Amino acid sequence: MRRSTIHLILILIWAVPTLASYAPGIETQRSQKPVESSPTVLFRQFIPSIAEQFIGMPVVFGGRPKLTGSTDNSWLFYSIFTGAAKKAGLIYKTFMPMDLLLSNTHRIKADDVKNGDLIVLDNNLAAMVYQVAPSGRMLFIYASKKRGKVTTFNSENIVYYAYWLEHFKGFFRINQDLLMPARPK
Repeated sequence: MRRSTIHLILILIWAVPTLASYAPGIETQRSQKPVESSPTVLFRQFIPSIAEQFIGMPVVFGGRPKLTGSTDNSWLFYSIFTGAAKKAGLIYKTFMPMDLLLSNTHRIKADDVKNGDLIVLDNNLAAMVYQVAPSGRMLFIYASKKRGKVTTFNSENIVYYAYWLEHFKGFFRINQDLLMPARPK
């Protein structure tokens, strides 16, 4: 075989599974505007497209995405919740530092995790589950101080098993009273 053919085969061996792993995200994005649904269901469906806008954003303590082009975990979650709520015809109550946000959540079972839920570690570090694929694979997003940018990982990643599950406190969902109907214009 010629060298270029071998390179092409190696690229295809790498690319096909990689591209296939993006298929659930693509499918979910196509179905983000159901004809009839409750505002809370819509809120959860808009989380992935809102969250993806922040991937790679610089992490700075107190950074506000719209004002500074940077974020921290509290502002990241606030921005995602606010954006998804607005698209769903809701209002997300207010900005809260992480400890206050976590005190406005309730524990959920692992088999009940939905878009927008949080995975929380024993030191109260949290990541948001921004998408749950039909297969059950979860995609997470958080502001990583160590990496200096908003980072993602998934529930099939070694980091999930080696770090997140080793320090796992639980899965949590924001309390319903943090979402309010928007006032008609």
